[in-house]
Amino acid sequence: MSEGRRRSRIHELGRPDVTEIEIGGTTHRVAEVQPMDVDGVRTMTVGTILWGFAAAAMLPFLGRLDSAGHGWWFWTAVAGFGLGLIGVEYCKVRRNALRAQARTGRRRSRS
Repeated sequence: MSEGRRRSRIHELGRPDVTEIEIGGTTHRVAEVQPMDVDGVRTMTVGTILWGFAAAAMLPFLGRLDSAGHGWWFWTAVAGFGLGLIGVEYCKVRRNALRAQARTGRRRSRS
């Protein structure tokens, strides 16, 4: 095997279809893969919980943080938690709208 080439591992589901595109004398290989079905609710929830834990962990040390000039750390965690709550709600509304749109689309296609 040559030095510049690596052997790729074949996934148990097989290899995706690959299309070669030439742009400006350079050949690019593009795999035909399906996008992940991610609505963002889990990611936003985990991030929000982590910000909440960070704020709760710093709360007993708020006086020390303020005296050291690092009080903004606590308020950053509080802001992250608050914005995370907004983000979780936004993602839930978006997920529900996408599900409703998919159901409506399926009903229309049947008739």
